[in-house]
Amino acid sequence: MAIKRRKDDKKRVLKEGEYQRANGTFEYKWRDKKGKRHSIYAKTLEELREKEIDVLRDALDGIRTDKKDLTINDLYNFWAQLKRGIKANTFANYKYMYTQFVQPDFGNSKINELKRTDIRAFYNNLADEQHLKAATIDNIHTVLHQVLELGVEDDYLRYNPSDNALKELKKAHNNDSEKRKALTVPEQELFETFLKRKGQYNKWYPIFTVMLWTGLRVGEITGLRWCDIDMKDETISVNHTLVFYSKGKNQGCSFAVNTPKTEAGRRIIPMLPKVKEAFMLEKQYQEECGINCRATVDGYTDFIFINRFGDVQHQGTLNKALRRIIRDCNYWVLDQNKKNPVTLPKFSNHSLRHTFTTRMCEAGVNIKAMQEILGHADAETTMDIYAEATKDLKRAELINFEDYFNKQKTAQSDISNLTTNLRPIYDQL
Repeated sequence: MAIKRRKDDKKRVLKEGEYQRANGTFEYKWRDKKGKRHSIYAKTLEELREKEIDVLRDALDGIRTDKKDLTINDLYNFWAQLKRGIKANTFANYKYMYTQFVQPDFGNSKINELKRTDIRAFYNNLADEQHLKAATIDNIHTVLHQVLELGVEDDYLRYNPSDNALKELKKAHNNDSEKRKALTVPEQELFETFLKRKGQYNKWYPIFTVMLWTGLRVGEITGLRWCDIDMKDETISVNHTLVFYSKGKNQGCSFAVNTPKTEAGRRIIPMLPKVKEAFMLEKQYQEECGINCRATVDGYTDFIFINRFGDVQHQGTLNKALRRIIRDCNYWVLDQNKKNPVTLPKFSNHSLRHTFTTRMCEAGVNIKAMQEILGHADAETTMDIYAEATKDLKRAELINFEDYFNKQKTAQSDISNLTTNLRPIYDQL
């Protein structure tokens, strides 16, 4: 006897588990490995069967079926409970970035509906609508990627939809980003000359000189202790970084000491004579003003660069000082009424590290040595800076070559004219 098959209102045969509901929509029912019932719904039979394929694929790949109402925020809560092995301030920064930018809206997205394009659209919104810088989006991505990776590990997701999303964003917005520019040699000379003059900005000469001639990051500079430098051997030991971070919502900010994330960050670099002089000037200034270090951060103390209260220097304070220095230096130059004067462009603390790297490129320092001095774990980072610096250097060399060629051409023309003028005299001899 033939088995009577169920059909929908269009006389199409329904497969096992498929049902047409009273309102005309469709439902597919199945049990998971544990015998728990599950259902999915669709307006049409075609749409239902597409969803059935996804269910089958999930089952074959071991993807969990209890993800229907799970959101990114739910995954984040699991992640926050399980995350271990990172410094307290780093973890606090991660949580701040997520709760500030992801949790309110995008965090409510259901993970079973999440696609790569959704992540891309979210990052584009952060860049285009909220005007966040690439570095901030990078921090947000670090957390979000870890959260979604937990979904992959726990079989809620087949793949991490945030994979490569940040790289795509940076490429797409490449034309919008401003590359950090190094100071030219004349600009650097002006900057150093202005700081060295006796006046209100002379106190900043030591720290900015050390930045200019070591290439240390701001956190590495502000975290330096007297025990980290060896005046006899003329070396600087870079073994930690001073960071300023948010403790979380309504909990304020605080300083902390981070050890290098990679072995490349832990390094010993040479102390140039100008740097040694800067350290000695800083020590002399503090002794004359009776300033002593009062700060202790995670057990670290005796910091070299401190403010008048004996506390560690803050990156924001240094950038604010730079803005005033640039402004007053340019006034000082303009007051001299020189023709085509060199003035200082707008730049930040990190620009001084970039300037040091550029000077090394111009001096022909070996790329491997540059990588070790700068503490780059990835040689590609060094190569990118090297390529940018040498591009400007080559352009300058070609300009010099053109000047040389024009001078040679002028000289040849002068010789030709001289020969023409002397020809009648030669003919008379």
